[in-house]
Amino acid sequence: MKNKNSIISALILLALFSGLAAGQEAARADEIHLTVFYPSVGTVRHLQALRQQEFINLPDLKVTGVYHLKEATNYEEARKYVQENNLTWFTFRPFSGDITPEIIFKKNGLTNEFLEIFDRSDGIIFFGGPDIPPAVYGEKTSLLTEITDPYRHYFELSAIFHLLGGHQDPRFKAWLEKKPELPVLGICLGAQSLNVGTGGTLVQDIWTEVYGKNFVEDIINLGPERWHNNPYIKLHPDLRLSGYNFHWIRLLPQGFFVRRLGFSEKDRPRVLSSHHQAIEKLGLGFVVAATSPDGKVVEAIEHTRYPNVIGLQFHPENYRLWDREFKIKFKPDEQPTSYFELLQSSPPSLEFHRRIWEWFAETMKRNRASRKNG
Repeated sequence: MKNKNSIISALILLALFSGLAAGQEAARADEIHLTVFYPSVGTVRHLQALRQQEFINLPDLKVTGVYHLKEATNYEEARKYVQENNLTWFTFRPFSGDITPEIIFKKNGLTNEFLEIFDRSDGIIFFGGPDIPPAVYGEKTSLLTEITDPYRHYFELSAIFHLLGGHQDPRFKAWLEKKPELPVLGICLGAQSLNVGTGGTLVQDIWTEVYGKNFVEDIINLGPERWHNNPYIKLHPDLRLSGYNFHWIRLLPQGFFVRRLGFSEKDRPRVLSSHHQAIEKLGLGFVVAATSPDGKVVEAIEHTRYPNVIGLQFHPENYRLWDREFKIKFKPDEQPTSYFELLQSSPPSLEFHRRIWEWFAETMKRNRASRKNG
């Protein structure tokens, strides 16, 4: 009798554990996996704010921050922030495979790790950062280019080449051929990286190469709609002015924002901008989706073969955009204001930002459903 009771108890426990395991497996099956490159504290805070604003309204979202161990950034600060804020949806994944400039645009020591991450991703974001070494896109280095984190670029450019292919080797079969609907978003440096990773080039300094200006005062005289960062910070470093600038962008009639997000080519959304370089020759498969007001600087690119691969030269992710209490000045003689006030007072700027993130979240959700059913 005792043995019989023991068997019954064991069967009950087995059933309970099986049910628990099945429930956990079902929960994992519903998880949406986002991979982000450059998982700094800022990156984590941006995503945290986008979730709090419900711009990325995905309760089952799991984010993996990937980076190379040779990058200049110390990610321990970000790990500490995630732990202290109990952000259980965010994890880190360091890569250690061999990567050098000579093997960026081919199969290399990172290929297998890239493939593992790619296979489980429902979306990928490349965030902002420093200048790309011009040697990787076949140019000499301008005195105005600052190379501070080369291994970050080698790592991210190689990942992009694996995903999208490029002019560097037209025979290489892009991984997105297997998942052509996967959303891939590049922000500021990320947009430039999408372009360079597919064989494009960059303007190394907008002020000197595009506008022919060598002095700050002359740049100021161009007017704010031609500023891609705030020139006043060079004249008044003691005033703690914003390094960013707001300007409106021109949406191309057949571009992503008009065709996919429902805006008109007459709309003038304002965007937060901070960069001194820009896209020049386009990478394989890319076309321009938006420009600066004067048409001289590329503000967004989209891929012609993979419809959810987008590069934005501006910053729609910055957590300060939604902070109504954060006040800052752009010029020495003006009153402090918030980024949120500037967006809200310039329709359809706020709606423009919201739709970008809702598009990205919804596309990740559809991609996950497709992967689950396939």
